[in-house]
Amino acid sequence: MTTDVRVLRQADWDEWYENLIRAFGGVAESSEERELWNALTEYDRSLGVWDGENCVGTAGAFSFRVTVPGGASVPAAGITMVSVAATHRRRGVLTSMMRRQLDDIRAGSEPLAVLVASEPGIYGRFGYGIGSLSVSAEIDTARVRLSVPPGTDGVRLRYAAPAEVLDACEAVYARLVPERPGMLARQPGWQRLMLLDPADERNGASPLQCVVAERDGEVVGYTRFRVKPEWGPAGSDGAVTMVDLEGLDPAARAALWRFLFDVDLTSTLRTRGRPVDDAWQHMVSDIRRCQLRTKDSLHVRLVDVGAALEARTYQAPVDVVFEVEDSFCPWNEGRWRLTGDAKGAVCARTEDAPDLALSVRELGAAYLGGVSLASLAAAGRVRELRGGALAEASTAFTSTLAPWLPHGF
Repeated sequence: MTTDVRVLRQADWDEWYENLIRAFGGVAESSEERELWNALTEYDRSLGVWDGENCVGTAGAFSFRVTVPGGASVPAAGITMVSVAATHRRRGVLTSMMRRQLDDIRAGSEPLAVLVASEPGIYGRFGYGIGSLSVSAEIDTARVRLSVPPGTDGVRLRYAAPAEVLDACEAVYARLVPERPGMLARQPGWQRLMLLDPADERNGASPLQCVVAERDGEVVGYTRFRVKPEWGPAGSDGAVTMVDLEGLDPAARAALWRFLFDVDLTSTLRTRGRPVDDAWQHMVSDIRRCQLRTKDSLHVRLVDVGAALEARTYQAPVDVVFEVEDSFCPWNEGRWRLTGDAKGAVCARTEDAPDLALSVRELGAAYLGGVSLASLAAAGRVRELRGGALAEASTAFTSTLAPWLPHGF
């Protein structure tokens, strides 16, 4: 089979996108979604694999900035829209696209690549590690009570049309981005994703609704959600589905959570994709009736080990030599000395004896501070070569807040 990997031309986008949709089951998206993804597509960062005149593979990248421990906003390629036609599986199509992408990312000087995987087992062989988890819940609000912090009653809530308060909500979001690793600084155009509300995907629920939290006339938080009315033999049994919720302080966040708990004619609150350390879990009366589920979220790949490790800070002083294995991006292989603390870091090539041996996949998993190097070592994926080095590095790599990806891409 002769295939051609090439940069996507605008004239080929429809065929390219149809191949992607078919690979994910063939259910057509709404015109609203299709138009948005067309507008957000970065054509010079999108690849197609062609077998003659037929598109058989797709892959794209978005130009993101992602928060890392210490609060820096680091350039990262957001890998997206990856698919291979079922007729062309196991023929090297995916590998050829991953090869081209990582070479291009390296040439563009982005130290990181990140993605959300449809199947988590696919990308490890290309050096991606699972760098953050998310938690979903189905809360029995008829039986679970919420204990709120002082000041909650001083927050004013009001309904608002989602589009009318979008700028105010985005301002709240932007203030929070530097605080938590994994969060994405939304680039122009991405705010439209927050309003995406195709009618055929509501599953019987209401159109998107929004409530903002205000203090002294300033928007300090917001939640977007849908309500699905349900009626059973005993009466109302509706459900609220939270789309997102952000607040600048504990009282603002608590006021919004309390609102969602108390929506009339509902007895269930569903959330998904929340931080694993989300504070509401410490406010509920019965965590068992919240049915928590965790899943992988952001997969992280260090494209340039030295630049990536220098871009973040460290919770405790660290001076450690890594022996890095990276067969897919051999420019990363070898020994790297990381010296850093809460003020900054330096990471450079060295000939010194290694302290820890691991692959770039483990570095990606630990990079945002949500996965412990010690836990990876317990699984046999990190080897300690100098006594004490594992504890030193594992402590240094931690993050005060768990990393979190607020939305897919």
